[in-house]
Amino acid sequence: MSVSARLAELGIELPLVAAPVAAYVPAVVHEGLVYTSGQLPFSDGALPATGKVGAEVGADEANAYARTCALNALAAAADAAGGVDRIAGVLRLGGFVASTPEFTGQPGVINGASLVLGEIFGDAGRHARAAVGVPVLPLDSPVEVEVTFILA
Repeated sequence: MSVSARLAELGIELPLVAAPVAAYVPAVVHEGLVYTSGQLPFSDGALPATGKVGAEVGADEANAYARTCALNALAAAADAAGGVDRIAGVLRLGGFVASTPEFTGQPGVINGASLVLGEIFGDAGRHARAAVGVPVLPLDSPVEVEVTFILA
């Protein structure tokens, strides 16, 4: 099944590619891979929340934001690759969670990104991953995700 058909089956519509907030491009194609820049959970051009996970933002909310980040990354990759059906799978995902010092649930937060990519790509969505806690992210976003996709 094509990626576009799978997205339709899941009822997922990819967002428009988020405009960069600094001097970079959303995604780059190189030697059979698409590398995305860090994607924030922009929805309709705005962040749905700001602050730290474990304080202003709950873990379940942050998990949903990580999912949005992954969909934003897929949109950026598809745009760079010439269409979503040019994306064959996921190689690596890096997740960053702006969190309080005592919050240790970063892997659970980033599962929001990993699980949606698994739903979309099936076995080709299995990937290596890092989930890192950081003191602050751009624009005070609670979550940021970067993904390396495999081209078809």
